[in-house]
Amino acid sequence: MIERLEELQQEALQQIEKAGDTKELEQVRVKYLGKKGPITEVLRGMGQLSKEERPVVGQKGNEVREAIQERLEKKTKMLADEALKEKLKNETLDVTLPGRPVQRGAKHPLTSVVEEIEDIFIGMGFEVTEGPEVETDYYNFEAMNLPKDHPARDMQDSFYVSSDLLMRTQTSPVQARSMERHQGKGPVKIICPGKVYRRDDDDATHSHQFMQIEGLMVDENIRMSDLKGVLETFVKEYFGEEREIRLRPSYFPFTEPSAELDVSCGICAGEGCRICKHTGWIEVLGCGMVHPRVLEMSGFDPEIYSGFAFGMGVERFSLLKYGIDDIRHFYTNDMRFLKQFTRV
Repeated sequence: MIERLEELQQEALQQIEKAGDTKELEQVRVKYLGKKGPITEVLRGMGQLSKEERPVVGQKGNEVREAIQERLEKKTKMLADEALKEKLKNETLDVTLPGRPVQRGAKHPLTSVVEEIEDIFIGMGFEVTEGPEVETDYYNFEAMNLPKDHPARDMQDSFYVSSDLLMRTQTSPVQARSMERHQGKGPVKIICPGKVYRRDDDDATHSHQFMQIEGLMVDENIRMSDLKGVLETFVKEYFGEEREIRLRPSYFPFTEPSAELDVSCGICAGEGCRICKHTGWIEVLGCGMVHPRVLEMSGFDPEIYSGFAFGMGVERFSLLKYGIDDIRHFYTNDMRFLKQFTRV
C-alpha cells in the first residue's frame, strides 16, 4: 500500500506541473483528493492490515495528501501571479498623462440671489422664516384681508388641492402664521423666502412657479418712513450706492396705504432707455403699511401696533442683476446657461 501511495503522489505532482490554469488544477485535486479518488480507495483497504501496519500506512496517506495539497496551493498562487502580471502588462497606465478634471458644481443663480438678499436683511435685524407650500384658504387669503369674492381667489389664478387647500400663491401666509405665534406681542421682524404657485402661462417674464421674498415688521410706532428707510438701505446694498428709489401709490388688500417701489435704471442712470421704457425707473416690488384688519385677525391690537410689509420676486431681481432676458432660463437646467454663474 505504501508503494501505491507513493506512485499516486508522483502521478498527482506530475499532473499538477502540467496544469496550465486553475480549472485543470481543480480537476487534479478532485481526481486525487476527492472522496472517490484512488488515495481514498487505497486507505479503505487498511482494514485488512495488521495492527502494526495500520498506523504506518495511515501516516503515509496523510503525508501524501499534504504533499499534493501543498503543491496545489503553490501552483495556484503561481498561476494567479502570472495572470496578474499579464493583466498589468496589457492594461498599463501612462501615468504621465494629465488626469481628467473634476467638474465642480456651483450654486444656482436664484439660490445665490436669495442668500444675498437674506444676508442684507439679516444685517438689518430681520429673521428668516419659512412656512408650508401647501396652504389653507384661511392663511393664504382670509388672513391677508382677501374676502371670498376677491378676483385673486378665482380658480384660474390658483392651484387648488381641495376646497380648502391650495398651493400658496404668495409667501404672505408665513407672515400671518408668524404674527399668530407672537400672540399679539411685538416686535415681529421677519423675511419669508420661498416658492409660490399661480395658474399662469409660461413666457419670458412669467412662470407658474416662481420665488418670492416677503418682509414684515410689526411693533409700536412703525411708520411709512421706516419702510422707506429699510427699502432704501436694501436697494443700495443690492444694486449699488448710486441707485435711487421712489414710492408710487398703489393698492393691495393687505396693506393701507400701499405703494410700488421703483429703482433708478442702472443702464441709463435715470436718463431713459429701452430697459426702463424710457422712464428712468424700474419697478421692483410692492409694499405698504399692514392693514389694521390683518393685524387684528393675527391677534395684534391695531390701536397699539402698526407695521409694514413688502414683497419681491426673486427671478425679477435676478434678471435685473445679471441682465438675463428670459425667466425660463432659470428652470431649463441648461448647463451652458448655469456655467456662466460658476465662481472659480
